[in-house]
Amino acid sequence: MRLGLAFLGLFFLTGAAASAQTLPTTLRSYFTNKDAIQTGGVKLIPIKTPKGEFKVWTKRFGNNPRIKVLLLHGGPGATHEYFESLEGFLPAEGVEFIYYDQLGSAYSDQPKDNSLWETARFVEEVEQVRVALGLNKDNCYLLGHSWGGILAVEYALKYGANLKGLIISNMMMSIPDYNRYAAEVLAKQMDPAVVKEVKELEAKGQYESPRYMELLMPNFYAKHMCRLPDWPDAVNRAFARLNKEVYVLMQGPSEFGASGRLEKWDRKADLKTLTMPTLVIGAKHDTMDPAHMKWVAQQVQHGSFLFCPEGSHMSMWDDQRTYGPGLVKFLKETDLGKQTVTFK
Repeated sequence: MRLGLAFLGLFFLTGAAASAQTLPTTLRSYFTNKDAIQTGGVKLIPIKTPKGEFKVWTKRFGNNPRIKVLLLHGGPGATHEYFESLEGFLPAEGVEFIYYDQLGSAYSDQPKDNSLWETARFVEEVEQVRVALGLNKDNCYLLGHSWGGILAVEYALKYGANLKGLIISNMMMSIPDYNRYAAEVLAKQMDPAVVKEVKELEAKGQYESPRYMELLMPNFYAKHMCRLPDWPDAVNRAFARLNKEVYVLMQGPSEFGASGRLEKWDRKADLKTLTMPTLVIGAKHDTMDPAHMKWVAQQVQHGSFLFCPEGSHMSMWDDQRTYGPGLVKFLKETDLGKQTVTFK
């Protein structure tokens, strides 16, 4: 169950011509699907890799020719399922969004070749998915959460010309900085006796020990991953299906710092080259430093920061009153060319 790095009403039309074109005007148009065979929006997309061709799973929800949000889940190796909270507010706003399980995740193919689990290869996968779905610079918004935030930024740095907007949700832009925050802030908020026992278990490599989870669930996950007293079924399903082979290889087995292939990842110096409208989402109780997230929003050329005061890493669940309206506001303003820059 590990994922270390794992409301608004209908849009009020003002009468302006641009606004009238922003969203579908009827439910019929929003749910229109012109495919010859109705598949509920599901499309399996063939992906070419250095190790052969595989298929990844996607599902389109809604239809909006101007606002299409491609969702990049965390992990690595989690699933799209924890994004199901978005169904509570995006459809009512006419926003189209696309679920997508990355290669290695539950609904997509899960090859066993470890050479596939490299950030650069994932970037090329996202590009192939974008092309297959017909997304372009006039409608494509990329939302990456946790590890998905790393992937979204890497994609934007290489293929940014294809994006209308970028959303970095709950992900710092430096793993070394994240490791320091985990050690110097998060760990010090916990009972020292709990931290000591967790470290002892990790030193013995006992990451699968029931005691490890007994310690982490109330002292770490419940405070920094998802603060709801009863975790939503969608979150539990996503964690239960986590591909541990991919996760451990890239993130590492510990929850108190990354030690895998992502250990030295750092893109702080490159943020200034991102030119697309960008929303950075941070949360008070997150595993990620909200001050760092605010700083990221100030480094990109057209950035805004959304702070979730009640949220944790899964702030799309435990601070929906902030996350949902803030995301919708960014999408609509960017669509109209009226992005309001804010760092509150």
